[in-house]
Amino acid sequence: MVTPDHLVLAARDLDSDAAWLEDRLGVALAAGGKHPRMGTHNRLLSLGQGFYLELIAIDPQAAPPGRPRWFGLDRLDLPADRPRLIHWVARSDDILRDAAASSEPLGELLPMARGDYRWRISVPADGHLPGDGLVPTLIQWDVPFHPAERLPDSGCRLMKLEGFHPQPAPVKATLAALGLAARLDVHACAADEPTQLVAYLRTPRGLVELD
Repeated sequence: MVTPDHLVLAARDLDSDAAWLEDRLGVALAAGGKHPRMGTHNRLLSLGQGFYLELIAIDPQAAPPGRPRWFGLDRLDLPADRPRLIHWVARSDDILRDAAASSEPLGELLPMARGDYRWRISVPADGHLPGDGLVPTLIQWDVPFHPAERLPDSGCRLMKLEGFHPQPAPVKATLAALGLAARLDVHACAADEPTQLVAYLRTPRGLVELD
């Protein structure tokens, strides 16, 4: 079974973009941690049971990872003044089975660790975002707890997730193969328009759109 696990927002600078996001949502982000294998660090926000938001950035204090970073972070063109919603991650209870079922190659299944968390995650060798960000990365938590369980309830909830792609059919086919067709509304956009992922959140500041 595959279910949504978390949203991924990319930041140029973790501190300044966290401040922007906190002001936008009206809630504080929780401390995350560092990922030495990828040279990144993050902060987290609960979006309800079993689901959260991850704000992630390249860690300027980390050693180069010796491979492309996950989520395309090495080559993203990010806004100078705010983070950008770039991707989403879906949770699997059998990542080998579900990665094989995907009609789009999702990459290597890498074992990862942070603190007492252990997980496996799909990462393309070149670090690109599957489906230009609309096909989710797969994750399998190999511990009996989930990050969302340890986060304070922010009061924020995901109301809708939409994607826009100039060639939506392959994206829709992959989502259907993973059992996620109902989780992301995928729409066609013009060939000269960029692929976009948009989340609509209910927050203490009202309905907030993140893209």
